[in-house]
Amino acid sequence: MVFSSMVFMCIFLPVVFILHCILPGIRLKNALLLLASVLFYAYGEPVYIILLFVSTLLNYFCACLIESSKYKKVILTLAVICNLGILIVFKYTDFILGTVNTLTGLHLPLPQIRMPIGISFFTFQAMSYVIDVYRGTTKAQKNYAKVLLYISFFPQLIAGPIVKYHDIAQEIDNRTQSLEGVSLGIRRFSAGLCKKVLISNTMGLVADQLFGASAGNINAAGAWLGAISYMLQIYFDFSGYSDMAIGLGWMFGFHFKENFNYPYISGSIREFWRRWHISLSGWFLEYLYIPLGGNRKGKFRTVVNKMIVFLCTGIWHGAAVNFLFWGIYHGCFLMLEEYVPWIGRKGSKLKAVFQHIYALLVVCIGFVFFRADTMSQGLFWIKEMFTGFTWNAAAMSFAVQQITPVFLVTLAGALIACCPVIKTVNNKKWYAPFAYVCSLLGLVVCMLSLASGTYNPFIYFRF
Repeated sequence: MVFSSMVFMCIFLPVVFILHCILPGIRLKNALLLLASVLFYAYGEPVYIILLFVSTLLNYFCACLIESSKYKKVILTLAVICNLGILIVFKYTDFILGTVNTLTGLHLPLPQIRMPIGISFFTFQAMSYVIDVYRGTTKAQKNYAKVLLYISFFPQLIAGPIVKYHDIAQEIDNRTQSLEGVSLGIRRFSAGLCKKVLISNTMGLVADQLFGASAGNINAAGAWLGAISYMLQIYFDFSGYSDMAIGLGWMFGFHFKENFNYPYISGSIREFWRRWHISLSGWFLEYLYIPLGGNRKGKFRTVVNKMIVFLCTGIWHGAAVNFLFWGIYHGCFLMLEEYVPWIGRKGSKLKAVFQHIYALLVVCIGFVFFRADTMSQGLFWIKEMFTGFTWNAAAMSFAVQQITPVFLVTLAGALIACCPVIKTVNNKKWYAPFAYVCSLLGLVVCMLSLASGTYNPFIYFRF
């Protein structure tokens, strides 16, 4: 585990922040953040800190060689192969060997390598740096410490958002902390923590109870309740963490791009992916989809390219068949939207309602497979959602037990927070002081909740 939440908020973060404010000069501030980031990762992954150093050294030297060598493409190819090789070895070895055993009847031993926290995030971040140097959009950084700080910076090291080097290169060399930036950062961090602790954890408890129940205790009511609970859990978990990372960045003078933009108001799967995990979809767009040809080679090739991207998106999320299926599933609906003009195009209000229902339904079903432990469980869950109208007493009682007053209040808050309500009021005079008061109160409530040692998983830490 990384730092416990209470240790992080009550000791680690205040000490690092105060020292960052006190230390003179950008070099000392960067040295502090680098040391803090390395300690942060080493606390949870003492062995894999070596892997982090190896990864950053590899990409540092490759970027320097690309800028000075005439064999740029060869060096880039080697860098990409090495980065993907690290990812495959530490994340997919057991899955690959298990698949080989299943298909061939062999009994190859599984090494059961423990996956380093955040490996997918920092590997993709490092690859983007080398590729950008090759393209000439970023100059190779000759100072290794700055590259290491960029890749290991603790606010977004273990769960994103994925940051490109050229987006923060200037702030590594020259940044300022302002009272406004710090106060906005604290507010954003507190809002993200509330999303995680107060909403995601509450939804997660219900989702875990239902997905962990025996088949006899699940009917349509329980299946829909579990699916919706998980759909809200994963959104508020990951967007909450992104908000915390962005807020922490502001506190230290860095500005990360937004990672979520109210994805559940989408009217198509294409729009959903423009709003969901923006840094990942943007990474695949820039470094895979466009190099494959994007939409420049006809509709059929566009569809094929999108399918490749979403196949890779599914694989990126996890080494299991259900993640692979989830990526293909989204790719199929994007393919459908290429050939069915009605979907995704604006029209009447009634049409917009149907498009919104369509997008939510597709996303919800997809997340069932994302959450399920196996494909068979996912298929069982979908079957119960649409055909499980057996209102037996045991199944109904189990579903009703999950609907507590706390759950209902949290559900109402979650549904409101999924919509861009804040955008309609954030220019009002009363909003800023109201938001600060609410964020501080929320921070106190979250800390009390965390101090009690309640359920507190971070879903995206395992990616």
